[in-house]
Amino acid sequence: MESQNPTTYQALQPQYRLLVLLVSIGFFMQALDTTIVNTALPAMAQHLKENPLHMHGVVVAYVLSVASCIPMSGWLADRFGLRSVYLSAIIIFTLASLGCGLSNSFEQLVVFRVLQGIGGALLLPVGRLSLLKIVPREQFVSAMSLMSLAGLIGPLIGPTLGGWLVEVASWHWIFLINIPMGILGIIVTLKALPNIVESKVKRFDRSGVILLIVAMVGLTLGIDSFSIEGSSHQSAYLLLIAGLAASILYAHHAHTHQNALFRSDLFRHQFYAIGVLGNFFARFAGNAIPFLLPLLLQVVFKFEPFETGLMMIPLVLGSLFSKPIVRPLLQRLGYRNVLILNTIAVGLCVMSFTLTSATTPEWLRALHFFIFGTLNSIQFVSMNTYTLKDLPSQHASSGNSFLSMIMMLSMSIGIALTGTLINFYQDTSFHLQLAQAFDATLLTLGAMNVITMLIFWRIPKQNLS
Repeated sequence: MESQNPTTYQALQPQYRLLVLLVSIGFFMQALDTTIVNTALPAMAQHLKENPLHMHGVVVAYVLSVASCIPMSGWLADRFGLRSVYLSAIIIFTLASLGCGLSNSFEQLVVFRVLQGIGGALLLPVGRLSLLKIVPREQFVSAMSLMSLAGLIGPLIGPTLGGWLVEVASWHWIFLINIPMGILGIIVTLKALPNIVESKVKRFDRSGVILLIVAMVGLTLGIDSFSIEGSSHQSAYLLLIAGLAASILYAHHAHTHQNALFRSDLFRHQFYAIGVLGNFFARFAGNAIPFLLPLLLQVVFKFEPFETGLMMIPLVLGSLFSKPIVRPLLQRLGYRNVLILNTIAVGLCVMSFTLTSATTPEWLRALHFFIFGTLNSIQFVSMNTYTLKDLPSQHASSGNSFLSMIMMLSMSIGIALTGTLINFYQDTSFHLQLAQAFDATLLTLGAMNVITMLIFWRIPKQNLS
């Protein structure tokens, strides 16, 4: 129901443009770094003398550290000030990018990717919080719209830029290009962002954050450890047990501690509980495909990095194409029908990638990728809006933060699971050829996505809008 006194939306005034530019720089750096690495993984593997199928740890390390640090972003900004935390985030991200670019081993690269993720985890939440606190409410939508362009440009150019840099220079430059942007961000932060500190900040939920981090790291690395060749998998089981135990303990903590970051009250809202659960499982395949397809094109089909990057553009164009059609689609069919049907469609589309080969016509491959990008974006937008649309105002902040954390955790687990599945089908049990192992992985991920439809089946039938 619309408000009786709707907010009047105004154009962004000049005095806030530099602040929006600053937040856009951080958003662009974070969004670019999530995608630019994918097309460079085979080149990294060759230089570091690693199997390209085991390089998913480079992506998992970054995404997992982002997920682990998101819960702390709001508290840190309130306690130490917007400028102090945002400036620290850019400095950490920039120095870690330099470390990634200078790495000479897989282990060094993973360590600096973790540090880079810590900086990246603070950039977007603290930047968005800065706009919320400084920009007048009637200009906030204009500010967010301008900032979101940076988030669209990053994934659009990331894979192609990564492939091009690998061919004309080396993989190191996919990280080193962050340095001039980081320096610009530092200068603009000092000029445009005041250090707003909250007068009253609740006590930091240290034990809750530790439990969350142990849960996320244990579950992700436990799954990832199954992909290690020649391992007895004892460490994998121990990590999974630790992750599950920490998850259970946090559920108790959230129910009994008033100071918990994410109170159990959140999940008394049925739509929120369904939305979070659906987001977690339905993102496994959707987030793994942008990682899996560049490997398939380069390692199996022997495409060049730049050509591989170009082939990723239709994915992003499909995502852009979906934006104006999601709302009319939801209004016509309702959340329940859209999420059930689209979840199945995404799963089937993932499975259909097994029908492609090195000789597939480029126009057909581009159309295939475009369709997947469209379906995947419809899925993500529909899930997010359903999860948050009716959340009470007192739960809006923590609910949004928890959803952001779940989204990043799902991405890290999805990519770890993909690497484990490829290894499982190729080496451990089935001894399939490389192309067959990729096909089996795609079929498994697609089937998991189709089954996730059962979660959205729980949406009440009368909930059509």
